Amino acid sequence: MAQTLQEMKTKILTYVELRMLLITPNLSAVVGASIAAKLMGISGGLTGLSKMPACNIQVLGAQKTSMSGFSSIAVNPHCGLVFQSKIVQKTVPDLKRKAAKFVAAKASLAARVDSNHSCPSGSIGLQFKEEILLKLNKLNEPPPVKQTKALPAPIDVPRKRRGGRRFRKKKARLGGTELRKQANRMNFGEVEDDLNQKDLGFTLGSIGSPVKLERKLAKDQVYGGRTTVRQQLSGTASSVAFTPLEGLEIKKPNVAAENSAGQDKYFAATSGFLSVKPIVPN
Repeated sequence: MAQTLQEMKTKILTYVELRMLLITPNLSAVVGASIAAKLMGISGGLTGLSKMPACNIQVLGAQKTSMSGFSSIAVNPHCGLVFQSKIVQKTVPDLKRKAAKFVAAKASLAARVDSNHSCPSGSIGLQFKEEILLKLNKLNEPPPVKQTKALPAPIDVPRKRRGGRRFRKKKARLGGTELRKQANRMNFGEVEDDLNQKDLGFTLGSIGSPVKLERKLAKDQVYGGRTTVRQQLSGTASSVAFTPLEGLEIKKPNVAAENSAGQDKYFAATSGFLSVKPIVPN
């Protein structure tokens, strides 16, 4: 029974292929007589094919092949009868899917023209075929060579840079100080402490932490802070001392000398042995 049905189907398709130039001249000009007959057989006639969108015509006749255990390189999914047309087969492999989309779109329009019997001569189908070939030739063209363009003329005219004493003073005023350079310099392989809790990640660089800086400054000052007239003991000496930590401080300028005056007799580095009254035994 199945063999008989297959033989009858083959006879019908053969007869339809012979009569396709009269039934669908425009569709046959686009995809060929045999492909047009098979598309009409699957869709149920020319009227059903004309109502079908191009995306469905592209996958008409696609079969699901189970290739378990075999390579899937040669398998083309979602490729129907349109993929077997001459235009698609002559296209390079990289552009075959695009060519199939172009052919399916024009086949849908050609089927609608043949359904209305608008152009029995098939000239519209030939026009569609020329458009497809023109698009494919455009895609096959190599990209245009980029021309090297000259750079545009600069908008800003180069000006003469000013030099001299005034420029050097301005550069020195705006330039970074040595303290700022030390703060920006980081020691390799050392974990630095943050300056405070508000500015996390902000450190003093090579200067060190604020505690170390205070200790370093404390080594160079005497009790009460270093005064600007430390070595002057006259009555004209100022009683204002400038300290790095506390700012201005009122202090006697010779307080350090008075405190150490009584200790130099016994504890100075240059003092020697003093005569001691011998103890007379009773």
